[in-house]
Amino acid sequence: MNEKLRIKWSKMRVITIAWISVAIVFALVDHWTINSSFSIGTSELYSFSSNLTFHILSTVIAITIGASFLVFYLHDRLIDRPYWQGILTIVIVYITVVTFITLVFGLILVPINSSISIGEEGFRDAYQDYLLDSIHLRNIMLWSIVVGSTQLLLQINDKFGHGLLGKLILGKYHKAREEDRIFMFLDLKSSTATAEKLGNKLYHEFLRDYFSDMTNAIIFNRGKIYQYVGDEVVITWTKQEGISNYNCLKCYFDIKESIEERKEKYIQKYGFLPEFKAGLHTGKVIAGEIGIIKRDITYSGDVLNTAARIQSKCNEHNVYLLASEKLFELFPKGIPFKKKSIGEIELRGKSLKVALSTFSLK
Repeated sequence: MNEKLRIKWSKMRVITIAWISVAIVFALVDHWTINSSFSIGTSELYSFSSNLTFHILSTVIAITIGASFLVFYLHDRLIDRPYWQGILTIVIVYITVVTFITLVFGLILVPINSSISIGEEGFRDAYQDYLLDSIHLRNIMLWSIVVGSTQLLLQINDKFGHGLLGKLILGKYHKAREEDRIFMFLDLKSSTATAEKLGNKLYHEFLRDYFSDMTNAIIFNRGKIYQYVGDEVVITWTKQEGISNYNCLKCYFDIKESIEERKEKYIQKYGFLPEFKAGLHTGKVIAGEIGIIKRDITYSGDVLNTAARIQSKCNEHNVYLLASEKLFELFPKGIPFKKKSIGEIELRGKSLKVALSTFSLK
């Protein structure tokens, strides 16, 4: 299973647990409301067990049809749209799905509750009364809020990066913690000249395409986008995820392949194929929440400064990828890339020289 599919199934698990929990809460609220002193009481058609079963079963169907359609198909197509468009689209899809479920359930429940079979005299009126019951409008309104909120949370989750929203909510980084991480600073080559050539608006469109086209390569190699800084993107891995399957190195070559596959689009739209350079380093950082109004998870430590300065040496040594020897030593033997040692290089602001290597495909 590739990383993108794994993330989608992870989202489905969270949605399944959340929606079924909400269905149980709605059934309990119904029960408490009906049995309160403000209610006229229950009807012979109501029982808590049947109402709970109805809520759970209809939710399972909604998850099977609606949530899976949202996560595996629709969400990717709405990911670059304004938040309100994504939410509105999902709510419309949900209303369509729940209307279908209501129509189907009516064909099952009306014969059970009224003892009138489909096609018999009186079934049409009983079925119409069932469809016009205000309980269905209430369910549509409540679940529209739930579904719209789900889409909003998915969009916010994508903004923070998969998994980080949950960590923020659980307070994992409320107190600063030390982590072993790998960082890649990936910078567009000749960005100043490119910006002058394209102009502000077209250059912004170019950056959107450029960052979008590399996203799948980052996800497939289990990388997390830490931040965008102008035309530079900073990607990070935990040490284990970055070393596994050589993900942090493989990510660079997969990004390169992804951009080259779209060469015709870039040449036609912007007049050139973008080139980029990357620097990789590993070490301990302090991770923690920062800010009050615009809270975010940040990483601080010498490893980030070093990775940025390693990347800045690419032009000087006429290469597109440089990594520290400290990172290379973490890989198991039999690395599937050609390694060429650059030697020990003095980096700006560093008292000790850093051994660097470049890598290429075999």
